[in-house]
Amino acid sequence: MSAQDVGAPKPRVASGARPARWFLILCEAFALGLLLLLALAGTGRAEVSEPASGGLIMRAKGGDQVVEAVRLGTDIDMTVSGLTVRGRVTQAFRNDTGRWVEAVYVYPLPQDGAVDTLKMVVGKKVIVGEIKKRAEAQAIYDAAKAQGKKAALVEQNRPNMFTNAVANVAPGETVLVQIEYQAPIAVSAGEYSLRMPLVVAPRYVSPGTAATPESRAPIVDPKVAGAINPVTVTVHLRAGFPLGQVASATHAVDVRDEKGGKTITLSKGQTPADRDFVLTWKPVPLAAPSVALFREKTAGAHYVLAQVTPPIAARAGPPPARDIIFVIDNSGSMGGESMRQAKAGLLYGLSNLKSGDRFNVVRFDDTLTVLFEGAVAADAANLGRARKFVSALEATGGTEMVPAMAAALRDESERDDGRVRQVVFMTDGAIGDEQGLFDAITAGRGRSKVFMVGIGSAPNSHLMSRAAELGRGTFTHIGSTDGVEEAMRALFDKLESPVATNLVARFEGTTSDAAPAVLPDLYRGEPVTLAARVEDLDGVLTISGVIDGRPWQTRIRLRDAQAGKGISKLWARRKITDAEVARSLAQITEDEADARVLKLGLDHGLVTSQTSLVAVDKSPPRPADAPLLRSDLPLNLPAGWDFDALFNRKAAASGNGDAPTDPEQQIAQLDLPQTATEAPMLILTGLGLMSLALALGAGGWVLGRRRNAA
Repeated sequence: MSAQDVGAPKPRVASGARPARWFLILCEAFALGLLLLLALAGTGRAEVSEPASGGLIMRAKGGDQVVEAVRLGTDIDMTVSGLTVRGRVTQAFRNDTGRWVEAVYVYPLPQDGAVDTLKMVVGKKVIVGEIKKRAEAQAIYDAAKAQGKKAALVEQNRPNMFTNAVANVAPGETVLVQIEYQAPIAVSAGEYSLRMPLVVAPRYVSPGTAATPESRAPIVDPKVAGAINPVTVTVHLRAGFPLGQVASATHAVDVRDEKGGKTITLSKGQTPADRDFVLTWKPVPLAAPSVALFREKTAGAHYVLAQVTPPIAARAGPPPARDIIFVIDNSGSMGGESMRQAKAGLLYGLSNLKSGDRFNVVRFDDTLTVLFEGAVAADAANLGRARKFVSALEATGGTEMVPAMAAALRDESERDDGRVRQVVFMTDGAIGDEQGLFDAITAGRGRSKVFMVGIGSAPNSHLMSRAAELGRGTFTHIGSTDGVEEAMRALFDKLESPVATNLVARFEGTTSDAAPAVLPDLYRGEPVTLAARVEDLDGVLTISGVIDGRPWQTRIRLRDAQAGKGISKLWARRKITDAEVARSLAQITEDEADARVLKLGLDHGLVTSQTSLVAVDKSPPRPADAPLLRSDLPLNLPAGWDFDALFNRKAAASGNGDAPTDPEQQIAQLDLPQTATEAPMLILTGLGLMSLALALGAGGWVLGRRRNAA
C-alpha cells in the first residue's frame, strides 16, 4: 500500500472487488471466443486436416484406432488398335496388419475412358462384377461388407477419376482387383499419343464446397517417405500404319518388335506412380493424307469410328489480327516445377505476338489481378511491363479459377471488328468445382476461343478437355520445363488460324446417331475423329468444311472399314459426354442428363456418374465379431509439386539440413479447405464461450451487488 493510502477510509465498493475480477474473466473469455472466430480468416486457403501419425499409418474412420496402410502394387497392360486403346489395370491389395480392413483407393484413368469390366481374384476364386445403378451397387457392397463377405466396388467420381473399394481383406491376405477400359487415341500435328494417368493430384475446394474423395486422400511427402505405389506398364502397339518414331517423354522405355507392331515396357520394370505415363508415335512419312475407318457389330447394331486428317493447304493470305488474353494460375498447387513451366510458357507466348496483335495478362490464386484495363497493343513498352509482371509471380494461395475465366472472357469490343479473340489459360486444373468453370465458359464465351494449357506432371485432363471443348479451342499439355518451347510453339501454330472450320459430318444411305453431335474446328495436323451407330454398312460418310476460305470434302465408304473392338463403348462414352455438355449448356435438365447417362451406362456396361461396378464373393470369410477398419491408401505427390508450398508449411528441418522427422511432415490427410467443414464448429465454440463469459460476468456482478448491499 502506498503512503497516501495509510489511514484512508476504504471505499464502499471494496467488497465489490469480486465483480471486478468477474469482469476480467468476462473479458478474457470474450477475447478467447473472438480469437476462435478470427481463426476463420484463413478460409479459402488449401489446408490439411489432422495428419495421421507415423509413416503410412492412418486413423480409422469413425474412431481413434489406427491401421497401417495396405500396400499396393499396380500392373497396367494396354493394347493399341489404330485409334483405340484397350486397357487392363490390375491392383494388388495386401493387408500387412493383424486386422480385417477395407481398402479404399482413388485412381485416375484416361480422359474419355470407358470402364466396363471388374474382376476380383481371391485365392483361386474369380468374381466378376456387374453394372448396376449407382445407389443399388452401393447398397449391395454395403450389405456384403456388413456380412463379412469379400466385395469390390468401382465408382466414378468424375469422368477421369474413380474410387476402388475392397471390403473384408483378411490379415496377411492379398486380393487382386482388375478393371478394363476403352479409350480413344489422341492425335495432334501428325503425332499419335496415349496418356495413362498414374497419380491423383490434390484438388483445391472453395470454402463451403463439399470435399471430394481425392481431396481427402492421404499424401506422402516424397522428401521423407520416398515414392510409393509401384507400377508396371506394358503397351502392345498396333498402329495400323508403318511406324516411325516411338518414344515417351515421361518415362524411360524399351521398344521391341512384335508381330503386327511393337511392345513397349518400362526400362526399370517398375516405377513409383508419381507422374502420368505418356507414349507417342509417328507414322513413316506418307505422300498422301491418312484415312482410317474401323467398324464393329455388337448386340445387332453396327458402330463405326472414323479418323480423317485433311490435307494442309497453303494459306491464301496473312493471318487475321488477334486479341490474346493470357491467364496464369499462381496458386499453391503450382509451386516448384509447375510454376516455372507456366511462367516460361507465358513468356514464350508474349515473345510470339505479332504486329497488330493485342493482349492482356490475368493472374489468379484465391485473388485476381488483370494487368491492363483492356487488351493493349503488343508494343515494346506493354510487353516489357508484362514480362516483369510475369517474372515476379510466385505460387501461393487457393485456386479460384472461375473468376479468372470470367475476367478473361470479358470482351471489351462492342462489335466484331474481324479480330480473332483467343484465351490461353495455363493451369494444373487442381480444383473440385469443374462444373462452375464449365458454366462460366458457357455463359461468357461469346466470340472467344478457349485454349487450355495443362501444366505439371499430372494435370486435370477432364477439366482441360471439357473446358476447351466448351470454349471451341484445344487442350495442350506441358509435362516438363524442357518441353515448354515445343508445346507452346505447336499451340501458337494453331492460334495463327484453324486449318478447317464449319465442319459437318453426314451419313448417306443409312440412318445414324453420331458423336460428337457438332464437330469442332480442325487445327493443323489434327484429324477429325467421329464415332457413330449406323443401321447398316451400305452408306457413305461425308465430311465437309472450309479450308483457307475454300470448300473441302472427303467421302469414305463404310464397307471399307477395318474390323475393330470396343467402338460401341467409345460411342457410348462420347454420347455420355454429349449429355453432360448439353447439361452444361442448359439444353437439357439435370434429370434428363442423368436419365441419358444411366441408360447408356446400363446398355453398354459402363461405369458412369449414374452406374457402378460391384462384385461380391458369396462366402463370408470375416468372423462376425472381428472389427472392420477402413484404410485410405496414400498417394504420391505428383512429380514436381512442392509439398511445403501446397500445404502452406515450412519444413521443420534442423540447422544442418536434416530431413524433418515429425510424422506430420511425412504424411498429410487432405481436406481442402479444412475451414469448409470446421468453420461452423469454430463459430459455435466462439459464440458459446462468449455466452458463457457474459453469464459468468453477469452472475459475478449480481453477487457483488448483493455483498455490497449487505
